[in-house]
Amino acid sequence: MSLRTGRTARAGQYAALLCYLVFLAFPFLWLISTAFKPARELGSLHPTWIPENPTLDNFRQAFDEQPLLRAAANSLTAALCAALIAVVIATPMAYVMARHRTRLSTAATGWVVISQAFPFVLVIIPLFLVLKNLHLINSLWGLILVYVVWSLPFALWMLAGYVRAVPPELEEAAAVDGAGKGRIIVSVVAPLLAPGIVATGLFAFITAWNEFFFALVLLKTPEKQTLPVVLTHFLGAEGVADLGPLAAAAFLATLPSLVLFAIIQKRITGGLTAGAVKH
Repeated sequence: MSLRTGRTARAGQYAALLCYLVFLAFPFLWLISTAFKPARELGSLHPTWIPENPTLDNFRQAFDEQPLLRAAANSLTAALCAALIAVVIATPMAYVMARHRTRLSTAATGWVVISQAFPFVLVIIPLFLVLKNLHLINSLWGLILVYVVWSLPFALWMLAGYVRAVPPELEEAAAVDGAGKGRIIVSVVAPLLAPGIVATGLFAFITAWNEFFFALVLLKTPEKQTLPVVLTHFLGAEGVADLGPLAAAAFLATLPSLVLFAIIQKRITGGLTAGAVKH
């Protein structure tokens, strides 16, 4: 009886998981379908899952109507710079937080977690005033600075987990052999942290690549706008969407995040759980 109950429970879990996966995948699958549908099918009263006459006209129209390549270049610049700077700053800070457990480091860790709960709306006005005084409004570097500050808390938390997973005995053995603190960090700790550094950098990249609100508020010149902001230009003055080109552009904008996340998902999971390992 217990065996049958266990099988039923497991079947129920798999069914719930399948429903959840369908729920998550539905918007993306519908986006792909819409991107390849001609205008006649998009206006049909009986929509279909698979386009009857697939076309690339929506992609051509999207590139003709909006400067997608320039916007993608802006997004790529902002995301890459923000990820690199965040990793460079977060790596030594995470090492200190993980290896030197004091009340201050514990309070800093708590602040890191709490800061992620702050909504964007609470900080946008003071942030705008600060950047205005620094003459960084309508500047990609101003946006990069915001992305670095916003991604640092999670980068610190994630890298600290990787540092805690590195056995302190390795550092002690290197110290016994006469290595200084700097040499230990560079030659012993850094190579072991490489997977975590890559995962953290890619996570910061994906976060910056997909960000919309700060880019909308801080960038005014069309030549400097990022890809998520340019996607809103496919909406008409009355809120009517140019559905086909919008779906095509959104599909292309989503691909980099999906590919990168598929590559690093195991590393991200490892980073989140590494802090629970006890040596």
